[in-house]
Amino acid sequence: MLVKEYRICMPLTTEEYRVGQLYTISKHSHQESEKGEGVEVVKNEPHEDPVHGPGQFTEKRVHLSSKLPSWARAVTPRIFYITEKAWNYYPYTITADSLSLQCSFLPKFSIYIETKYEDNCGDSENIFHSDKILGDHEVSFLDIAFDEIPERYYRSLEDPRFFSSAKTGRGPLREGWRQHTKPIMCSYKLVSVKFEVWGLQTRVEQFVHKVIRDILLIGHRQAFAWVDEWCGMTMEEVRRYEQETQEATNELIGLVAPAISVSEVGQPTATHSAPASAPSTPLSDEAPEFLAPPKTRPRKKSAPETLTLPALRERAGAE
Repeated sequence: MLVKEYRICMPLTTEEYRVGQLYTISKHSHQESEKGEGVEVVKNEPHEDPVHGPGQFTEKRVHLSSKLPSWARAVTPRIFYITEKAWNYYPYTITADSLSLQCSFLPKFSIYIETKYEDNCGDSENIFHSDKILGDHEVSFLDIAFDEIPERYYRSLEDPRFFSSAKTGRGPLREGWRQHTKPIMCSYKLVSVKFEVWGLQTRVEQFVHKVIRDILLIGHRQAFAWVDEWCGMTMEEVRRYEQETQEATNELIGLVAPAISVSEVGQPTATHSAPASAPSTPLSDEAPEFLAPPKTRPRKKSAPETLTLPALRERAGAE
């Protein structure tokens, strides 16, 4: 198992990012979905934990047969998806991914991510309590403005070095922005990747961490670049947007939309620091390539209109 801790700072408060995160995940999932493939939301419902308090549980199926490399498609059934389960007790979250297929010819693979959000510039040490972690782990600071992302994902309108928010007045971000920007918050992510195949374990686990690094950078860049879209939304409004987007995405990929419950629950009054009581999650199964984007899809020059839902268009017209 390869464990790394990533720290990603944002020119936001943790309370602002709570809304921005939900908005960004919903919009990005819809953009990346198409007929037959994409992110299907199976469950989105309140969940109570004895230590972390009230939160939200989501279960998603990431359909991605065509996104797999040729060697994987040759041995993988056409009906193929990865199950992602997440427990959101903001400002603490847990995410676990595993393959939905139990195939004897595929190696065991799992990803487990713990996240904590704090209003600081990433200077909290031992935030995940090192007694839980076997041995030392690498800590990497990711800079949303100056760290490179894959060229196929680059969009000038989402570049924090050039983006300026009309609603908040924040941006563009200059060299050394983390030391002098206010407000500022940090996403602390402890990522564990396990690929149990002798001779390939180290190479695959390092590769998956590289892909996760890119995904984290892209997601946080978008959350900031789209701030004028979600800034000012209440939790009730963003949950409604999340539900409408999920239903539209399920319809887009050609699946029967399940009954999705997104009723809101209150935020815990205090940040708990005992992730040992987090829900137990089956951490088994396979394949890192679900994180790789389709190489044949033409690069988008700018983010398209995400939805065609009448309710969202009426809301946009009223603003």
